[in-house]
Amino acid sequence: MPIAPFLLLSNQFIFMVGFYMVVPFLAAFMRDDLRLESAAIGLVLGLRTFSQQGLYVIGGGFADKLGARRLILLGCMLRVVGFVTLGLSDNFITVLIGACLTGLAGSLFSPAISTLAAQVGEEAARRGKGTRVQFFARLAVWGELGAVVGPLLGALLLGIGFQAMAFAGAAVFLLAYIVLHLCLPRADTMPVLKQEGVWWHAFTDRLFLAFTLAHAGFLFSYNQLYFALPVEVTRAGGTDMDLAPLFMIASVMIVVLQMPIARLAQKINWTASLSTGFLLMALAFGVTALCATLPAPPGMLRLLPAIAMVVLLILGQMIVKPIAMDIIPRFAKGRPTGIYYGALASMGGLAVLVGNVLLGPILDLSLVPSPAAAIPWLALAVVPALGGLAMVPIMRRLRRRETA
Repeated sequence: MPIAPFLLLSNQFIFMVGFYMVVPFLAAFMRDDLRLESAAIGLVLGLRTFSQQGLYVIGGGFADKLGARRLILLGCMLRVVGFVTLGLSDNFITVLIGACLTGLAGSLFSPAISTLAAQVGEEAARRGKGTRVQFFARLAVWGELGAVVGPLLGALLLGIGFQAMAFAGAAVFLLAYIVLHLCLPRADTMPVLKQEGVWWHAFTDRLFLAFTLAHAGFLFSYNQLYFALPVEVTRAGGTDMDLAPLFMIASVMIVVLQMPIARLAQKINWTASLSTGFLLMALAFGVTALCATLPAPPGMLRLLPAIAMVVLLILGQMIVKPIAMDIIPRFAKGRPTGIYYGALASMGGLAVLVGNVLLGPILDLSLVPSPAAAIPWLALAVVPALGGLAMVPIMRRLRRRETA
């Protein structure tokens, strides 16, 4: 029984609605309601990301072994449990457990959804109704539409409290579980390819490992939308209500500009595209560093630094992500690419975990306008700047290897 494309597209929308009506407000909840310090908040957010991105390889392996349907349903239920735990949290330990459960859920269903999306895309290509790349692009657009709606729904629940957001997010994933349980075909198990070295060959490629390390700075920088951005909003005298429109700006940019920017980036060589994307991310933190030293202007102008940070980070993300995904098969050289994509995500998750823990103790300096407030942002700017510089020799060596 074939999988209906609309089922996966609508499911992606629902998943993103449930995620974004909770997670963008998690840092503010920990800071304002639980009175946690930035180091503790960074640890929670870092572990949440690592429990998802860092375990992506394991989730993909289980999806191959047990079937995508089982992993998606299991991931849905685990996210329900995670959000309920967050809703009941009143201390560091419980919020840490809840955050990690939500991340682990994503590590289960995300690679499984990608597997089914590839099947749908291949079927569409056989029927002459598109390509796999086009279906993944549609999936991304539906996901970003969910990322627009999610924060708006979360903002509507702000007056009730974060607990209401968390329980509502749990209800969304419970609904998704019921729909998918009824509609997803059962015969979807895909056996693991029996190829020598399938689980370790990627880790013997030093050039690929260098690429994953440089690329990890991209995910760490992008993650600051959830960790550092709320701090800048607080410095400027904003509130939690100001986060929703900022995330909406990010999502609308991706929906409208992702495809044109991706086409433009493909016309430029890899090195220039990747370096430009990383440079924009570094610039996002550099602009914020400059503004953090000054008193916030009155009215809505106080949010201009935060808006600039979001716009520049998203522009960088839209350039780097599709190019990096396109480069991965070049490292694989005809071998299965799952382990390569998994390693890329895992290294990024580790970078977020370590980076947020290191950043947390100094991020509080940015809460009050002063010369010292620029320090955390300048430290952040160094990460994508180094990543962009590292991409130059990495891409040069990759081209040489391909032409050798």
